[in-house]
Amino acid sequence: MPRPHGFSYEEHTGGTVRITHHGRPATTLNGPRAAQFLTEVESPDPQLVMARWTGNYKRGNERTARDHPRNRR
Repeated sequence: MPRPHGFSYEEHTGGTVRITHHGRPATTLNGPRAAQFLTEVESPDPQLVMARWTGNYKRGNERTARDHPRNRR
């Protein structure tokens, strides 16, 4: 699975954090969620953290879902 890339974030006044993906807005976090994100993003792989917070990452079940009889055409 390829590593996530292209994410960045900006801290704004009032405790707001805006996460972008390739320059496009992905999500905005406020209050305690923004504070929690800022502590998690200090991890060794901040790209993966930002991908998880935006919901833009592979979960490993794509092949299973694709092969399900309901999704076959």
